Amino acid sequence: MTDAPEIEAVRQKASKSSFYAAMKIMAKPQREGMYAVYAFCRAVDDIADDGVGTRVERTAELQEWRDDLASLYVGGRGGRAAFLKNVVTEFEPRLADFIAVIDGMQMDVEGDIVAPSLEVLDLYCDRVASAVGRLSIKVFGMEEEPGFALAHHLGRALQLTNILRDLDEDAAIGRLYLPREYLADAGLGPVDPKKILEGTGLSETCRKVAVLALKHYDKAHEIMAAKPKGDIRAPRLMGAVYAEILKRMMVVGWLAPRKRVKLPKPLLAYLALRHGLGA
Repeated sequence: MTDAPEIEAVRQKASKSSFYAAMKIMAKPQREGMYAVYAFCRAVDDIADDGVGTRVERTAELQEWRDDLASLYVGGRGGRAAFLKNVVTEFEPRLADFIAVIDGMQMDVEGDIVAPSLEVLDLYCDRVASAVGRLSIKVFGMEEEPGFALAHHLGRALQLTNILRDLDEDAAIGRLYLPREYLADAGLGPVDPKKILEGTGLSETCRKVAVLALKHYDKAHEIMAAKPKGDIRAPRLMGAVYAEILKRMMVVGWLAPRKRVKLPKPLLAYLALRHGLGA
């Protein structure tokens, strides 16, 4: 793998994220491949989230990424996507999945998402999380049928967990990813995100999302328990870490003042040993 500046920069970012332990346990070629995929995801995510530029300008930036990736896949230089060349050559991820990630970021750029329908939320989770999983399973060496099924369920589980974990951060920039159907059941309407977070029905809504996430974790666990081909230590560890975070959130609830749930380092070390060893 080319040790591009983009990948070195993402090592620094990854070292502060929950994904770092999962990346570290992989063999070097796979680890470098995941650093590159993560670098791509961070780059397009920053376009959607950093608020720099108008929506039109950010849309143009995302289109440049689409164009550069298309160029890379037909043997061109690839522009800003050039650092992905070795990943594309060695692991053969689908161009459609890179584009799906960008399309997910486009959803945030087009307008701040507030109380989407369950259908739109599922599409968003597929693009920003499960599509990343579909790219990743190629690096893990998994076959597409079990790999894409794992990406479907684990991606959604992780994204729903992040949504529940980042309620206040998202509301601060005018976003709320809790589904409108669940909000309506709790007597909350798709209004100002900050006002919804103060509503008495918030915990009921969040618990429904948590139950949905747990179902996806269970499905992902079933797939991994069948021991499919490939190195599944990283997704196994990620699933264990985030499922534990979700369970702890379900214990403390979502009433204000909310404190971001973090796992203690000894527990993270235990999970890394338990789920990171073996093939």
